Formats: sequence, C-alpha cells, structure tokens
Amino acid sequence: MHLLSRRTFLIGSLSTGLTVACNMPLVSLPETSLVVRPTETRSVALVAVSATPTTPTATPVPTQPPTATPSPPPTATLPPTETPLPTATTPPTATPVPTAPPLALRDAIGQMIMAGFSGTAVGRDHSIVRDMTERNLGGVVLFEYDYINEQPLNIDSAAQLTRLTSTLHQFDEGLIISTDQEGGNVARLSRRAGFPSTRTAAQLGEISVEATRTQAAAMAQLLAQNGITLNLAPVVDVNTNPNNPIIARYGRSFAADPALVTDHARAFIEAHHQHGVQCTLKHFPGHGSSIADSHLGFVDVTDTWSEDELIPFRQLVSEGVVDAIMTAHIFNANLDDRFPATLSEATLTGLLRNDIGYEGVIISDDMLMGAITQNFGFEEAVVQAVKAGVDILAISNNAVVAQPDNTRVQRAINALSAAVENGELSAERIMQSYQRIQKLKAA
Repeated sequence: MHLLSRRTFLIGSLSTGLTVACNMPLVSLPETSLVVRPTETRSVALVAVSATPTTPTATPVPTQPPTATPSPPPTATLPPTETPLPTATTPPTATPVPTAPPLALRDAIGQMIMAGFSGTAVGRDHSIVRDMTERNLGGVVLFEYDYINEQPLNIDSAAQLTRLTSTLHQFDEGLIISTDQEGGNVARLSRRAGFPSTRTAAQLGEISVEATRTQAAAMAQLLAQNGITLNLAPVVDVNTNPNNPIIARYGRSFAADPALVTDHARAFIEAHHQHGVQCTLKHFPGHGSSIADSHLGFVDVTDTWSEDELIPFRQLVSEGVVDAIMTAHIFNANLDDRFPATLSEATLTGLLRNDIGYEGVIISDDMLMGAITQNFGFEEAVVQAVKAGVDILAISNNAVVAQPDNTRVQRAINALSAAVENGELSAERIMQSYQRIQKLKAA
C-alpha cells in the first residue's frame, strides 16, 4: 500500500533464531519433489532424502565376488535396488549426484508471501523473524511511516535502515527486501529520513529519458547501499485520465503516450540493474484510466480502460528486461466479469502469461487494500489470487482500512495449504510459483 503523508495517507501501491534448516537452497526442484503435509501451525522441516543413483544398464551379473576393493554399500537413505553391482573391471563412469531434498508444502508456500511489519529494528523474537525462521517467509516490504500510530515504521535514517536490512539478511541471506521508491511523492527513502529528494515520474517524463536514467541510477545505488533488493517500481500505467485520483494526481505516470512510458521505464530498469537492484512493473493491466482509488474500495475501469494500457507491459516483456510485475485491484468486465485483476485467472494467466508471454514473478498489490478487503474475506482472497496466477502475495500490515495483524502470514499459509489438501489448488501450482521466486532470487 502506498501512503505518502498524514494528509494524503492512501497513495501508492503496496503498491533465520538463525540461518537454519528452513532456509531452502536457491535451486529449481522437480514438481514431484513437493511433499504435501497436513495443515499445521508452523512450517514442516525439509525432508532430506538422497536420490537413487543411475546404474549401468549393460553390466553382466557377477558370478563371484570381485577381487578388487568393493564399492561402498548404499547409504541407509537410498531406496532398495534390484540392479546388480558392476564387476571390478567395469566400474560406473561417474558418481551420481543426489537430487535436492523434497520440499515441504508449507515451506514452499512461505516463500510466496511478502509481508510488512512494525519496527525499525528486529531480533529473533520479533514476529517477522519468527515468520522467516518458522514459516520460511520469502520477502518483506519496508515502509517509511506508520500511518496508524503516526510514527516511523521501518525507515528512520540511512544508518538505521542499513542495520535493519543487515539483520534481516543475517536470518535469511536470500530474503527479498522490497520497498516503493518510485520517486517524488512515493519514495520510502524520503527527505524526512535524511535521503535526497527526487522528481516524480510525470516531471521526468517532461524532461527526458536520460533524466529518468540518471535519477533511477542514483536511487538504485541508494537502495543497494541500504540493503534493498527489489524496488516496487516503475509505474508503467499510462496517464490516460488526467483526473485519476491515485496515479495522475500524484505524478506517478511518465506520460499519456504508452511509447514514452515504455522508454522511461526501460531506462529506469536498466539503471537499477546496473546496481544489482531488481524492479517491478505496476499495475497490470493498467490503472491509469481509473476514476477511483483501489486503496479505498471497488474500482471499475470497464468503460475507461483501453488496450493501449498494455503496450508498456507487452514491449518490456518482449525485451526480456522484466523482473516482476505487480497486479492492480481493478475490475474490468471486458476481461473478467466476476473478479478484479488480482484475483482473475483470465487476466493474469490468460492475458499476461498466455497472450503476452510473461514467464516471471507476478506480485499482488497489497491484499489489505479496500478493493479486496471490502469484497472478499482474507483467506478467500489469497487462495483466489494464487488460483488466478499470483506468485507472491503482498501483505503490507500498514493499511488504514485493515488493522495490523501479525498472524496474517500464518493465516495465508494455512489457507493455501488447506486449498491444496482439499483439491482446490494443486501442489504443482504451488511449485510453479516457488520455482519462479527462486529464479528471481538467484538472478
């Protein structure tokens, strides 16, 4: 969720005790390696099982014990095999490499959640750290200000922020640490916390693409220095409605021309990549034509949205520069006459994946925004979002319309685990998201 100041509090989009066994290696696992466990209150530990080694197919059956030093017997973790041992004169040509251990269902689901939390410092007893160590939480999102209690939430200064992100990475070095640093009105690393001021996207759009590249490089360097790995930006919404209350009003769109939006967004992304920071295009399939704010409630763009709003997404995906894409909580009956985009399989799987050809990570906008909470139950929404195609569920815990709740990560894991157990979701669907997330982390 994007919150700017006490007066304009609804702006933007969400826009291990140690490193122990619950940290999964950043590797892709076969779909058959997912172990489904009954729903429980904490994450199941990884189950270590060695793979059966490949054996020669043409080796004759030995008639007597070999005279050479025999090969060591199979370990206790190997399953029984009926393949005869090779003779001493025809040893195996290579030592088989065990596959990665099977992954517990709840651990895979934990990677699919990116949560916000309260605090400018954390320790092993903090709720977010427990979510990391006990539930394998995949990522966090940092906010500058707590708009409910009117105090700094996660970011108070550069020194403090660096200590916070360093501590988080001590518990999980692969943790995604994200924030919204669009520039201008939506900048979590703000002047209040001692960071440099920045221009809005609209201002940069009126200057030049190189101006965007220069500012983005400076922001990316600052993010990298302070331990942020994923910027929830740039906004690629096309400024089709100059009276838009959440995009145009705060200068968050580069331009009304989709080609110009694309050029600026490309420069923004390239500058971030040069500093090792990943980016997120938002808000798919386009929020620029809306006449209402999805932070506050239901938003219908059926009569205002056009396919031109897809142009930046299509082009940048085709160029292979996209790390992640964030959804919009907008309803468009032309795309789906039942669900808003975040919960719409027709929009996310049909349009974004099958039509546009996007294969990367899809992140939901904050699941606590009014467009979701006023129309769907929390558990219902998280399950439907994953059914639709979402890989990472953003849960800000910093929404004015929803009080903070440190149990939401566990509730989401419970809901998705139950959905797999009752057949509403498949284990393969969970593994698809898990593999995309690990690929993003390894990039």
